[in-house]
Amino acid sequence: MRVTNAPASRKRRKKMLKLAKGFRLKRSKLYRYASDAVDHGLKYAYRDRRTKKREFRGLWQIRINAAARAAGITYSRFIEGLKAAKVALDRKVLADLAATDAAAFGELVKIAQGALDSKRTAKA
Repeated sequence: MRVTNAPASRKRRKKMLKLAKGFRLKRSKLYRYASDAVDHGLKYAYRDRRTKKREFRGLWQIRINAAARAAGITYSRFIEGLKAAKVALDRKVLADLAATDAAAFGELVKIAQGALDSKRTAKA
């Protein structure tokens, strides 16, 4: 007698078709095409979860740079000053402050400039 393992096969196929819900035409109806489409989509999802982190860091840097230049300092000097002042805020928080709370960001700029000045006088 031929054994097909039908319950497990059906479960596996139903799971794949469920993942393909919302796809168009045969990609959501037929197992072979749904399987290919879902596998392709999962590869993109895996890759783009990493790409998203890269893109957000770039966006935060752009926002911080714009706010810092409006306050009269460049991005690199601002970050250098914060490190010299031992301010442990990441770029995500700095970008949020730059966009929403200009007064707090201005204080951070003053702290960074003060640390840069003291660093300069220590070298001289």
